[in-house]
Amino acid sequence: MFDCDIPVYLITGFLESGKTTFMNNTLTQPYFAIRGRTLVIAGEQGEVGYDLKTLKRRHNTDVVFIDKPEDFTESALKNLDKKYKPDRVIIEFNPLWSVKKLYDMKLPSYWDMAQHIVIIDASSFRIYSQNMMPLITEMIGGADMVVFNRADEKQPLANFRRSIKVSNGAAQIIFEGRDGEQINIFQDSMPFDLEAPVIDIADEDFGIWYVDMMDNLERYLGKTVHFRGQVLKSRNRDADFFVPGRQAMTCCAEDMQFIGYVCQWPQTPQLAEGEWVEITGTIHEEFSVVYKDKGPVITVESLTKADKPQSELVYFT
Repeated sequence: MFDCDIPVYLITGFLESGKTTFMNNTLTQPYFAIRGRTLVIAGEQGEVGYDLKTLKRRHNTDVVFIDKPEDFTESALKNLDKKYKPDRVIIEFNPLWSVKKLYDMKLPSYWDMAQHIVIIDASSFRIYSQNMMPLITEMIGGADMVVFNRADEKQPLANFRRSIKVSNGAAQIIFEGRDGEQINIFQDSMPFDLEAPVIDIADEDFGIWYVDMMDNLERYLGKTVHFRGQVLKSRNRDADFFVPGRQAMTCCAEDMQFIGYVCQWPQTPQLAEGEWVEITGTIHEEFSVVYKDKGPVITVESLTKADKPQSELVYFT
């Protein structure tokens, strides 16, 4: 979130995912009460509605419904801005209308996207992910926070989290039970031994390791890891680093991305682009031009050429 003249909060999620309940709870919280007018633009009406009179009288909040995607236009938003002169705007958006389209729209003057929150019903996430993963990927692509509500510890919550992280590594992910209490899944055991002298990452666990180290780098620092990856080299032929990784399928065969961490090795120029290697190295946190920031850098201790694995792809569910 950042300072802006008129902050815009985008709340999105599928129908009956709990968006309006989340909004009602937030709008009526003391910590969310500020001076000035709030404009809520709702793109759909589910089973849970808004108490329009109470929101208007006690919270200085106006709620406007836009029922059709063709009516959700730049000119419509500008007209709402002129009519209500809001001090902040909350958009409850239907993802079937395309979140990308919303991001591509020219918002009224002084409107700035301050926070994007996605609400997901954990009890139905597997069904949606099997049938609508491209839409989910688009919906969460720019999200700052993803909230799984109606969660149960019997559900594969760690897999849900990995599905989100591979598409948006920066998103904060929260799980809430049906009573609203947060569920902590960070103590989940990994399918590899973090206390072993050399942490051996099996091919099928590469994605799990990639996401867990992204979120919990501190527990890997100084440790030695062994894994297999495909070589991706810098355009600089003399570079002494490369990225050994895997192709990750985030939703479908047409939507894949290469994931991996930087490895430092003086003999990198001798490697061939695309070849498979087995690496043993120690993990540090350093600045890298690849990340354009600090991040995990593996100092290679040994490297051997390897056969291509049975499956080259990484999955996260």
